[in-house]
Amino acid sequence: MGAGPGDPGLITLKGLRCLEQAQVVIYDRLLDPSLLDSAPASAERIFVGKERGRQELNQDQINELLIDRASEGKVVVRLKGGDPFVFGRGGEEALALTGRDIPFEVVPGITSAIAAAAYAGIPLTHRGISTCFTVVSGSEDPAKPETSVNWQALARTGGTLVVLMGWSALESILDTLGKEGVPANTPVALVQWGTWPAQATVTGCLEDILERGREAGIKPPVIAVIGPVVALRKELAWFDRRPLFGKKVLITRSRTQASKFRSLLESLGAQTFEIPAIQTAPLEDYAQLDEAVAKLKDYRWVIFASSNAVDAVFGRLHHQGLDTRALGGVKVGAIGPATADALALRGIAADFVPTRPISEVVVQELSSFDWTGVPVLLPVADIGRDALATGLTQAGALVDRVDAYRTVPTTGVDAKAREALSQGMDVVTFTSSSTVRNLVEMLNGDRAALDATSIACIGPTTAATARELGLRVDLVAGEHTVEGLVSALVTHFAEAKNVKEGSPTNG
Repeated sequence: MGAGPGDPGLITLKGLRCLEQAQVVIYDRLLDPSLLDSAPASAERIFVGKERGRQELNQDQINELLIDRASEGKVVVRLKGGDPFVFGRGGEEALALTGRDIPFEVVPGITSAIAAAAYAGIPLTHRGISTCFTVVSGSEDPAKPETSVNWQALARTGGTLVVLMGWSALESILDTLGKEGVPANTPVALVQWGTWPAQATVTGCLEDILERGREAGIKPPVIAVIGPVVALRKELAWFDRRPLFGKKVLITRSRTQASKFRSLLESLGAQTFEIPAIQTAPLEDYAQLDEAVAKLKDYRWVIFASSNAVDAVFGRLHHQGLDTRALGGVKVGAIGPATADALALRGIAADFVPTRPISEVVVQELSSFDWTGVPVLLPVADIGRDALATGLTQAGALVDRVDAYRTVPTTGVDAKAREALSQGMDVVTFTSSSTVRNLVEMLNGDRAALDATSIACIGPTTAATARELGLRVDLVAGEHTVEGLVSALVTHFAEAKNVKEGSPTNG
């Protein structure tokens, strides 16, 4: 099965369905490891990746591994980068299975020959410029007398030439093409890590592209695109023109809540690194929450502090054989749009959503109501702030502040956090005070790595915690949501780019 060239979104729907049924996944190096998450947790995962000068298993050993696992009656997915039948040795592996009468099917994948060029803004064919393209392996040096590639014919074919796996032999390839009649001013593009967040593209012509590539530090994996269509990149480049392209962003949000944030960042070109500094956990004792849930109709208001609180309360409702009717006649508040969305999924439209999800703002906006003697339930995290409960109590409300779930530090990721920061992040993002405290704790109080990068906080409360711990806060989202934080990052890096280029900013 082909995994595509790198961007996990380029895998086929059929490919995902096959992964979901896999009992064994045997996978290569050049594919996004997040694809492995689509396989069942119980599936065996075996890495057999190869790169120049090093490999886990040789081809014969890989063939035997496929045969062994399939002979055990297991559903085996052989996950290969790009397309398995385009310079992927998939045909050799299929023949080995055929020789043992083992049935198989082939799931094609998008080859880097097409995708990397497209992500660089280069159409391999274009009316009036190129009506054909040729894909060739560059792993064979054209200077070798026994090469099987007819470079003379390729030089005279016209159209577009795509060379895969050819960086080490590129000098010889370009020299041969030149000698065979390809003009020295023919446009050439080198695309490194095509479709990945780390994609880099260098353009030039036949006579200077090698020097330009070396100056830019280009290294494998890289494809070369040779032909007049390369000139279209000036107008069609899109992937590397996104506002956060190439920016390394560390996400400290809990794993269950990070997916939306990560998707937003990656859609704008960021390279994300997830370090779940917090995670939610069930309460050790549900007695207090269960008591509150059992008497929901006795409250006039229930104000949910987060979507996690919504999940926890409805989980206990179901545990007691109850449903949304238990909230009949009760007004419902949601601190933030994500919390309101969690309620809406359960058929409940929030009666109150503050303009900003900050306790002090919430208290101020709720002050227009008469709270004298009003019973209010506040289901919150065990380490949640008391500001809302205090403010409502001072306004005369009868507040029951009840723990709905626990927020605990994530274990076993300390080394991963230090490794991520050692790679040089452009920005570290914090979405709550607890993410700040827990990341600093993971680093054993060593703030040197954090001092060397920008710090972005979702709101003033989180920013205040960061400053209390000695961190320099570079930006705070105006809208205290993940969408607002992403928007703030876009503005921050755009302004930084304008300053660097000496351009005036827009306010």
